[in-house]
Amino acid sequence: MVKVKLFANFREAAGEKEVDLAATTVKELLNNLVKKFQNLEPLIFEDGELRDYVHIMVNGRHVNHLEGLDTPLKENDTVAIFPPVSGG
Repeated sequence: MVKVKLFANFREAAGEKEVDLAATTVKELLNNLVKKFQNLEPLIFEDGELRDYVHIMVNGRHVNHLEGLDTPLKENDTVAIFPPVSGG
């Protein structure tokens, strides 16, 4: 199982801050996540593609610096999913 940590509006939409899911890649994990929490789908995907503003970290490393949505996952990995962050 992979531990998924949800933040801000993703957490609110799912009603969970953390969930364990089975997946071998980030893409499979996201698909399993939106099947479990259908409210998340429009927040994470647009026309089947990952929204530009969604930030995904695997064990503290951004997927853009790994293999993107094809990043392999293994048992006990931690995936954090962040919405856009703004502040002032």
